[in-house]
Order: sequence, then C-alpha cells, then structure tokens
Amino acid sequence: MGEALLEVKNMITEFRTADGYLPAVRDVSFSLNKGETLCIVGESGCGKSITSLSIIGLLPSNGRIASGEIKYEGEAIQSHTAEQMRQIRGNQISMIFQEPMTALNPVLTIGYQLREPLIIHEKLSKKEAHKKGIDLLKSVGIPYPEKRMSQYPHELSGGMRQRVMIAIALSCNPGLLIADEPTTALDVTIQAQILDLINDLKQEYHMGVIMVTHDMGVVAEVADRVMVMYAGKKVEEGTVEEIFNHPKHPYTVGLLNSVPDVDKPDFELEAIPGSLPSLNQQIQGCRFHDRCKFAMETCKQQEPPAFDLSHSHSVSCWLEAEEVTNP
Repeated sequence: MGEALLEVKNMITEFRTADGYLPAVRDVSFSLNKGETLCIVGESGCGKSITSLSIIGLLPSNGRIASGEIKYEGEAIQSHTAEQMRQIRGNQISMIFQEPMTALNPVLTIGYQLREPLIIHEKLSKKEAHKKGIDLLKSVGIPYPEKRMSQYPHELSGGMRQRVMIAIALSCNPGLLIADEPTTALDVTIQAQILDLINDLKQEYHMGVIMVTHDMGVVAEVADRVMVMYAGKKVEEGTVEEIFNHPKHPYTVGLLNSVPDVDKPDFELEAIPGSLPSLNQQIQGCRFHDRCKFAMETCKQQEPPAFDLSHSHSVSCWLEAEEVTNP
C-alpha cells in the first residue's frame, strides 16, 4: 500500500438555487496514494468535475462543501480560507482544466502565464522564472520553447495549448495533479501523446493524479484505480482490473458495454436507457433504479450501502447484498 496523499471522507457539495441548497456531490469518500492514478468516471453531470473543484477550492460562488472532510498529506483543508487555498493551489495541488483555450488567458503571452506561478509560489526573479519556463516547455515536448514564450494561446494548436497547461500545472512540482477531461477536443494521436506525457511526468515527480473523464478508453490507458460516479454518488470503486474484468454495478457494466471493442467486431453496443436525474429530483432508493434492468423492489425503497467485495473493490448495489452476506 502506498503512502496516503489525499483522503476525502463523506463529502457533500451543495449549490444554492431558488429552491434552496441542492446536493451535487452526495457523501463521497475515497483516498489517493502518492504515485497513483485514480480515474473518476461517469456521464456528464454525474458530479466528477464538482468533486475535483471541491478538493482544490474552486467552486462557483453559489457552491459550498456542506459537510465532510478533505485531508491533503494529513492536513484538513476543507475549511481553509481563500488565501490559504491560494497558497496550496499551484504549489501543492495543481489542475489541468478541461478546455485549454478558455483556461489560458488569451491576452497574455505563454511566457507571462508560465512565469506568474513561479514568481508567486517559488519566489523566483523574472529572469529565473523565464529560464525555468523554457525548461518546463521543453519537458512537455514543445518545440522551439524560447519562441513559444513570446507567443499567445491562439498561435498554438490545441495539443500545444494542452501541453502548456500541463507545464503551468507542474511548474511548482505539486504533489497532486487533477486533470479534468485533459484530452477533450484533441484528435486521437494527440490524446495518446498527452496521456503518455502525464503518465511519464507522474512517475518522474512521484505525483498522485486524479483523472476526471467519461472516456473508458482513457481509463484503461492510465488508471491504477477507478471510481464510478452516478448522480453525485460513488457507486463502485476498484482497481482498473476489477472494474474492467469484474464490474459489479449495472451502471458500470452499462458504461463498459457502450464502448466499442476492436477485438470483438461482432460486439453489440448497448445504450443505457433514460438520463441522469436533475439535482432537485427527489428519488427514493437507488438513484439508478429507474434506468436499471435488474432493479428489484428493494432498489426502489432503500438506498444501498457500499458493500466491500475485497480490500480494494466496493459497490453500492443491492444485487451484491446476498453475495457479500453469504459468500
């Protein structure tokens, strides 16, 4: 077992609306070890990105962590002030955002955006920060880094912009890197390069990585462990082998069955019927029961707890209750 880097316990994240506070993340718990990659997967709107934004303290103004605990290297950070979180962001925990064209400031040069965190967090001079910025661009595989420092985001391709985002995220050698859909809008070849780059840098810096994605192909490529979320809840968690080879939750099975398999040309894709419930939709029992072909009466009445199938594999599904009780 690796050394614990991040621990999230019973986290509930809410948003203020005209109808009052509505939970977007519901009682989620997980941990991450140093040098490990955890993939958080699920459909758009299931709470993946909100979970990561809660950890790094970048929730919108109408969002709040209502309860629960977030520990980074043993220190509780969920109640930190905005100033305390600014010291942690970039310095200890960094994030690669989903769309680099909007995440990068279009009116500032690449060099300025690379130097800024180095000057603020590392206390480097402008000249020292400029030199380190060039080295960072080299480390993420950007050609002609000296030239790129004076260019603007619109002058770079999508893949290069994403590499710049990675360079900025790694500028202060963080212990935890959160990547929110880092390969969105990139072509397949560039996607593979970006994933390989993140994996190589993780090993070089011995970082923990949280990868937020809906792409099960990305999960298979980079994950050590996988957490499946549905409607703000964690429904299954396990190693990448357990999730891909022995999925237990019907939602996890549905996600895997909706991905083409080149090794099985006759494999028929299955769509998950229905859609995610809205935040204000009151659902009794399991929140997936109205889309689940295996739903029983119990599923409609009671929300399932997490059943431990092994030391690393857990699932919140009543189908597993009898198996766990009577192994």
